[in-house]
Amino acid sequence: MSDDQSSRSQGHKSWLERISQAFSSEPESAEDILEILRDAEAEHIIDADAMSIIEGAMQVIDMRVEEIMIPRSQMVTVKDSLDPKSALTEIIESAHSRFPVIGDSPDDVVGILLAKDLLPLALANELSWPRIRELLRPPTFIPESKRLNQLLKEFKENRNHMAIVVDEYGGTAGLITIEDVLEQIVGEIEDEHDFDEETHIKTRGNGVFAVKAVTPIEDFNEFFSTDLDEQEFDTIGGVILKEFGHLPRRGESVKVGNLTFTIANADNRVIRLLQVTRSGA
Repeated sequence: MSDDQSSRSQGHKSWLERISQAFSSEPESAEDILEILRDAEAEHIIDADAMSIIEGAMQVIDMRVEEIMIPRSQMVTVKDSLDPKSALTEIIESAHSRFPVIGDSPDDVVGILLAKDLLPLALANELSWPRIRELLRPPTFIPESKRLNQLLKEFKENRNHMAIVVDEYGGTAGLITIEDVLEQIVGEIEDEHDFDEETHIKTRGNGVFAVKAVTPIEDFNEFFSTDLDEQEFDTIGGVILKEFGHLPRRGESVKVGNLTFTIANADNRVIRLLQVTRSGA
């Protein structure tokens, strides 16, 4: 066996011995377990992506729906009183795949419409609410206090992808999707509607923006009309890292001027994606 192989073998043995001893003495907290796993990452026994997923999964255990739901004010809904062709236009422009269908108010959710179900009707020129109502899926209602790990289990068991969140009075507080939950574990899931290769800043609506950490400072300043220092750092990620004073984890926030920066995607080495919110939005 070569010296290098011997060294790696001893490293594995050392780490396995440590984790075995830790679990035999019953770790007192999740942080104790994470500390051991971070040591394993430092020794290259597990990689950074795996560590990030483990941390995300452990965070989900303690999180509730109200912490990550899409609030009522930002919900994209379809009114059942809207002309079906106009509704189709809204659906295409929003680029979402599922829509709560509401009656007289956002509290009156009558069903969930899947955009893909409209295609056969559109092709057959049968876009009418009587026909569309036949396609609606029954809405799932959950309380704001529901734990994310419980919700994810229910999503999997029921093959459901969206739930309507209700407050203590039974009113609509927001909505949550299976993607929202999974993003807490694996980080921001970017699809064809998020960013193309050249885009660094994307408007989410209501004063909320998704910003890549590699966005050049001058581009950020121009977009947000700010005057962040363009001399010390090249990217917005560098500026935010300095503001935190440590490598932040997903979900941590810091305020700079009238902007709040929340870490949307990061691992133990680098910030990847930021959510930027204007004050008063």
